Formats: sequence, structure tokens, C-alpha cells
Amino acid sequence: MPRLIVGPFNRVEGDLEVRLDIADGRVRSAEVCAPMYRGFEQILLGRPAGDALVIVPRICGICSVSQSVAATRALADLAGVQPPPNGLLATNLMLACENLADHLTHFYLFFMPDFTREVYATRPWFVEARRRFAALSPEGCGEHHRLATAARARWFTLMGLLGGKWPHTGSLEAGGSARAIDAAERLRLLARVREFRGFLERTLFGAPLEAVAALSSLADLARWRAERPTGTDAGAGDLRFFLDLADDLGLARLGPGPGLWISHGAYPQPDGTRAIGGGVWRAGASATAALDLSRITEDVTRAWLAADGEPARHPARGLTLPDADKPGAYSWNKAPRLGGEVAETGALARQLADGQPLLRELVAREGSGVLARVLARLMELARVVPLMEGWLKAIRPGEPFCRPAPLPAEGQGRGLTEAARGALGHWIALQGGRIRHWQIIAPTSWNFSPRDASGRPGALEQALEDAPVHPGETTPVAVQHIVRSFDPCMVCTVH
Repeated sequence: MPRLIVGPFNRVEGDLEVRLDIADGRVRSAEVCAPMYRGFEQILLGRPAGDALVIVPRICGICSVSQSVAATRALADLAGVQPPPNGLLATNLMLACENLADHLTHFYLFFMPDFTREVYATRPWFVEARRRFAALSPEGCGEHHRLATAARARWFTLMGLLGGKWPHTGSLEAGGSARAIDAAERLRLLARVREFRGFLERTLFGAPLEAVAALSSLADLARWRAERPTGTDAGAGDLRFFLDLADDLGLARLGPGPGLWISHGAYPQPDGTRAIGGGVWRAGASATAALDLSRITEDVTRAWLAADGEPARHPARGLTLPDADKPGAYSWNKAPRLGGEVAETGALARQLADGQPLLRELVAREGSGVLARVLARLMELARVVPLMEGWLKAIRPGEPFCRPAPLPAEGQGRGLTEAARGALGHWIALQGGRIRHWQIIAPTSWNFSPRDASGRPGALEQALEDAPVHPGETTPVAVQHIVRSFDPCMVCTVH
């Protein structure tokens, strides 16, 4: 059986290598390798707890706010402190700004340019795809590629008012946000959010955000698509174009996941609820189950990390001990599992756990492939921008944004959040006022994990099985679509 090694991947955050065993023009098995080691969990040990708020955001320059939020929540848990309402809303705004920028970047800069490759030159939509999404061509970048890049740049000016800068925003604290927002700044922020809304409604959706967010069934989606004869029409929006393209290529059934999804829930509100609910969703289930954090383990059987007598540990007791010559290992990524099962996380997991009916019906009928993952991210753009407008209106200038959060010398805590790519958790312990333990499970750790002690492939490894490989392909385009639908952030994975 021939083996094909694919990598490094372009338009991916960090180093990634995928090894494919191929037979009869199909992937029969895959190994996903994270070939780089960074060691942030060791860098943190022995330092004062406050140092983490400077170090942790630098795990990644794309999702630095997500790492900060998880770290501050872990410290808040240890201190027994809750941020005031203004601090909670400001944190949500910063996290949403980063997450939505990530969704936009993924669609326009990472995912859609693959459909402008010459392999698709005979498709009826190819010329229009190049006009909109080409990353590099003799004519230059695609029109919508340029528009999205400009919209992203202006969108990130929110961070200047909310947190001072991006990436590695420094205003997030265990007690809330250290940067208060006054009445004039709130109006400027609201204007910027509405400007972003305008780009989404004109270019991405060709419709009001609320109309897209309200789509609750495949029949609704079909009626909405039929309002324009074809996605290539002026004003039809890039979502309709993507759906036409996905139908033509069968993206709904390409790269199905393991059938188990997890989410910590996103954007906690002052009343104790979450704007997007969390939990566990299983294929064929009738309801979302609670996520039992005690059932999470990280297996290092196939990772270049020492087991120290126990290959699978809960992150509260986890170890990160490099063993670069370990027999049978093939990745620096650990293998997170939920009760021993492989789970997928990300925007699709959030929407399924929260009960979004369109995506639940799509997954039930067509499977959890490339189409479902990308559509979930776009639906999240439509859902969260209006939430941000509401959070800005709810801020009360002049009231506290942060409260003191003195840390004990000893204790344990955990911080959970949702990055753009999915469930992110930090488990920490202090001893003598210094960091004794800090373990992180990033979203890509879940999705790009290697095999575990029982030989179960990770979520991406499973999704790649049966992917087509055409004669002469050295970097199979179907493999790239599947990998990008998960949108890896490898530098977070090898923290």
C-alpha cells in the first residue's frame, strides 16, 4: 500500500504533516503529525501566577485573546472571583472580535482560495471563484479576497478601544477588563460593529444577518437560496456561491467526523447563562448532554512525550515530559479523549450543542463533513454580530469593569472558553504563590490528535479515511479541503 506524506501545508497556522496510506485511489488510513515542540507548559512552571497573563497570550498570535480568557478564568476560579457585568461584556466583545475575525479569515483567505486551483478549471463556477477568491493569480488577488482583508483590518480596530492592542491584548485580568469603556468609545465601537455588519450583509450573505441566523431547516435554506437563481448573481452573496460549489463537489459527505462533539459554551452573560450553550452532542441524540470534565483525559501513547507509568491522565494531573526518541510515537500532540472516545470541537460543535436546528438537520441527513463545518462558522458570524451590538448597548459607562482578585498561595483552578476553533481549557495549580502546574487542551489538540492506547484515530485522522486521491496528486485537493475545514492552529497544539 503506497504511502503519501503531505506537508507542510500552506495557509495553516504552524507546522502540520499528514501521512496517508492509499489504496484504489482512496485514503485507507492517516496519521496526523504535529512536528514542532514549543513547551509553554514548562515555561510557566515556577513563575508567579501573574506572569501567565503575559506569557500565555504568546502561545499564538491568531487566538491570543482566547488563551488569555482561559487563563484569566482559571485564575478567577482559583481566586473565587467573578468579573462585574461590564468586565464580562467587555471580555465577550474582545473574544468575539477575535473569533469572528478568525471565521472571516478562514473563509476568504484560507478555505475558498483552494477552489481557484487549476484542478477545477473545467467547473462552471471556476472563473467566478477566481474573480472572487484567488489568493495569487496573474490578475492579482480576487475582489472579495481584497474586500475581506480590508474589512478584517478595520474590524480589529475594535481591539484598540477594548483592550489596547491585538494580538497579545493586555487588559484581561482575573477580575475582568482593566480598560474601562466610556460613553463616546461605546458609540465608536457600535459604529465599527455596524460597519462590519454591512460588509457581511453585502458581500458574504447578500441578506440581513437576522434572516440568515433564523434559517432553521434545510427547507428554509433551500427557499432562501432560491431567492436568487444562482450564487454567481450580483448581490447573491458568497454563502450562496459556496453552497452551489459544495453541491457540485459533494462537500457535505466529504470528511465526516467521529460523531461526538463537545463545547464549553460561549460568551457567559451577567445572568449566569451563556449566549451559546455548551455540552456534548452525539450523532442521533435527541438532546444535548452535560459535559463531564472529569471524563477528559490526554493520552500520550503515540506522542513524543513520556507517560511516566500512566499513558492517559486528566489535565489536572497532566504531564508534559518530552521524549523525542519514543518508539511508536509520531506527533508532539497528545490525544485528548472524553471517556475514552474521540470527540470533535469547533463552530459546528458549538452550534450542535446549542441546538441550531438547520445544522442539526444537515448533520443528521448529510453527515458532518466539510460543508457542515464551514457553514457553522458562517452561521456563527450571522448570530454573534447582533449579540455584540446588544452587549455594547448593555455596557454601563462609569460602572466597574474589573474588581480585585487576590490569589491564594495554594490552590487549583480551571478556565474554560471557546476559541474560534473550539473548546479550550486551562487547568492550573499554585504552590507557595508560584505556578506548580499548568496544562492546556487546545481545540486543535482535540481535532488533530494522534492514535491513543486503544489505537483509535483522532478526529481528523478519521475524517481523512476514504478521501479521494486522484492519479498524480502529491497534495490531494480533497485532503486539503478536509484539513482546512477543521482550520488547524498547530502552534496552540504544541504549546
